[in-house]
Amino acid sequence: MTAQPTDTVAQDYVKLVLAMGQHDADYVDAYYGPPEWKKAAETERIDLNAIADRAATLRKTVATLPQGADEMSKLRWQYLDRQLSALAARVRMLKGERLSFDEESKALYDAVAPTLSESHFQKLLDTLEKRFPGDGPLVARYEAFRRGYVVPPAKLDAVFQTAIKACRERTLKHITLPVEEQFTVEYVTNKSWSGYNWYQGGYRSLIQVNTDLPIYIDRAIDLACHEGYPGHHVYNALLEKHLVRDRGWVEFSVYPLFSPQSLIAEGTANFGIEIAFPGQDRVTFEKSVLFPAAGLDASRASEYYEVQALVDQLAYAGNEAARRYLDGQIDAAAAAAWLERYALMPRERAAQRVRFLDQYRSYVINYNLGKDMVRKYIESRGGTPANPQKRWAEFENLLSSPRLPSGLH
Repeated sequence: MTAQPTDTVAQDYVKLVLAMGQHDADYVDAYYGPPEWKKAAETERIDLNAIADRAATLRKTVATLPQGADEMSKLRWQYLDRQLSALAARVRMLKGERLSFDEESKALYDAVAPTLSESHFQKLLDTLEKRFPGDGPLVARYEAFRRGYVVPPAKLDAVFQTAIKACRERTLKHITLPVEEQFTVEYVTNKSWSGYNWYQGGYRSLIQVNTDLPIYIDRAIDLACHEGYPGHHVYNALLEKHLVRDRGWVEFSVYPLFSPQSLIAEGTANFGIEIAFPGQDRVTFEKSVLFPAAGLDASRASEYYEVQALVDQLAYAGNEAARRYLDGQIDAAAAAAWLERYALMPRERAAQRVRFLDQYRSYVINYNLGKDMVRKYIESRGGTPANPQKRWAEFENLLSSPRLPSGLH
């Protein structure tokens, strides 16, 4: 049987991504296609110039392919073209080309985060100053408040597993998952991130939780939803089921981290927290289940989340620190200091975030901008808080499709 042109294009794309993985250790986030393709990439070690040439040729081929009558087919080739464009940009970066923060995020993730001034964040900080009056840096007063909400290390796994169970139960009420799906959890150290989902294929994931720094009670639900249900684990499982297995679209058997796919992945993973635990529902659950499991004072749960809602409004401060740092306006020490002041990150966490910026650069926009773009898209299609069934349905449709960030309108 002769391979169809579309099959050849998809296979060539996968092989190019695997070839890039030989030059960039972080590039291939997941791969569960034919193992011989991965072995061939390791053996051949195609140079960056050849990868760039092949990517350009492949984009030209994609442009000639029939788009198809249905929306999914059109999205498929738009997606593949944009993924290849991002691959070419990453090649240029590895060869030494310097892009500004915004140029890089547009080239890799198909989106640009808004630029916000210090005064924007200072207004939010002024509100928190009233909440935590006193002397010394606000971040120190905020951290003193948070110390009462640290999950004891001995109870971390029990708390996390309880959170996972609740996230999974809520997800399965709305999304049908393959019966084989499952993941394992590991606790690790010496990482620049707080949690990571390593998708294995076969509907299985390995989720790692970094225990370098204290883990606060809110991180249990955040990580369980973001990395697991209905976040990364569900996203990857649905792509494997609906696109790779049902449609035979082999290009989705590989996930290049520095690509538009990551904005969808991170945006849905963060928005998925709100979908699984909307509004006061989260506080009620934490107060009755997670706080007691962690041995924390449940009577203070509402107070904690009132403060966290204010602090969450500072999320884009991390983007500003990244923009200034990666554009060469400030050095690593100044970036950490900026994060302490405007993002209320204690020194150790700010230093960890700068390490993340060194490793992943403009990737940071995918968390906050991605979440906001996903929320706006789903709500524009009727998936509002007042209509949770529609909200879940639109969320699942997005997880199961090759829609681009620029298509979230």
